[in-house]
Amino acid sequence: MRALQIAATGMNAQQTRVEVISNNLANMNTTGYNARRAEFADLHYQQVTGPGSITASDGTVLPTGVQLGLGVRATSVSMDISQGTVAQTGGDLDLAIEGKGLIEVSLPSGQSAYTRDGALKRSGEGVIVTSDGHPIVPEIVIPEDTYRLTVSADGEVYAHFQDRVEPEQLGQITLAAFTNQKGLEAIGGNLFLESNASGPPIIATAANDGMGSFRQGYLENSSVDAVREVTQLIEAQRGYELNSKVMTAADQMMAATGNIR
Repeated sequence: MRALQIAATGMNAQQTRVEVISNNLANMNTTGYNARRAEFADLHYQQVTGPGSITASDGTVLPTGVQLGLGVRATSVSMDISQGTVAQTGGDLDLAIEGKGLIEVSLPSGQSAYTRDGALKRSGEGVIVTSDGHPIVPEIVIPEDTYRLTVSADGEVYAHFQDRVEPEQLGQITLAAFTNQKGLEAIGGNLFLESNASGPPIIATAANDGMGSFRQGYLENSSVDAVREVTQLIEAQRGYELNSKVMTAADQMMAATGNIR
């Protein structure tokens, strides 16, 4: 009976949906996290009688036909690239990106990765790095006797010294944009890698050429809407239960058929 296999695909789809929702809820307080959404498509159809077929009896053209669906499958887990709210922290290396763009960082392998997590830190050598110690690109080194940092909206980093009136510009943090940001490959740690689907990075100055701007002393919150996620979780649970009931009903029908003498 095909109903068993069809219901099994439905249960698997709802399980995938719950897994995506659980990851969203787990990251509801992760800086710069973009919520994900599971997307589905129906499977192939068994064409018992195709639409437009001609009946053998009187030559009438069937307006609809008989097409039996074979279930559902997951097509993608899409990333919501809408910006989260920003929260004030007061940290001189906390940078929220307001608008389009990601910060480029260098991995230990030399490969570039990209992030919207602006909770930057200073390493023991004075290099500006991420929370995991990856230096930003281009690399910026903070002098040891710096007592205050300022970062402008376009990413210019200035060091202030107690024995000088004028600050010293240390460098400029650029932003990277992608033709298809949803096509980036997530690798964890709030990092993404370029992929064939995303296209190559477009590096530009912040607050220019359609790029977002930096806001010092703020961090971008997760874009997860907890109320919406819980609502979708209930829907997924109900869908899973309904598909399990279909399997139970199909199993009982098969048992009834087997009991016929």
